[in-house]
Amino acid sequence: MKASGPRWFSAAVVELRDATKHDLPAILAITNDAIETSEAIWATSPRSLDERRAWMADRQANGFPVVVAVSEGVILGFASYGPFRAYEGYARTVEHSIYVSRQAQRQGIGRRLLDAMVAHAEGAGMHVLVGAITASNSASIALHRAAGFSESTPLPQMGRKFGRWLDLIFMYRLFESP
Repeated sequence: MKASGPRWFSAAVVELRDATKHDLPAILAITNDAIETSEAIWATSPRSLDERRAWMADRQANGFPVVVAVSEGVILGFASYGPFRAYEGYARTVEHSIYVSRQAQRQGIGRRLLDAMVAHAEGAGMHVLVGAITASNSASIALHRAAGFSESTPLPQMGRKFGRWLDLIFMYRLFESP
């Protein structure tokens, strides 16, 4: 998606920090906007504040990051990662999510959030960081390629949104394992 309207913040003064419960309304607004207006999240129903609260509590309780990008007190985006699959064999594989508000897209914030997820996953001893991306999302695919991710073959028609079938690509980055 393209940014709508002029940029009202300086990318140089964007801070990344751990999210707190006070950030949840902004995280919810960014999430629900992506649900309503994009194919980035394959959900069709808005999330609730209680659902986002439980999501963040679960991530943080399990040692997974939830990071926000902030400028002048305004949350511009967020990123997190969590389990890829429930089985023990996937214990060192995690899947990330990165969302940037429409007004702040294409300003380098997504890259900073992705770099933070890479650094955290590598530092935590993970072996693979995965992003599940709609195959038509060329901006996200390019972002991941630039950050050293490889991509899988597209998986056709894995989901539906806005009345059409969507293809899925897994972008992944391998780390040295201990």
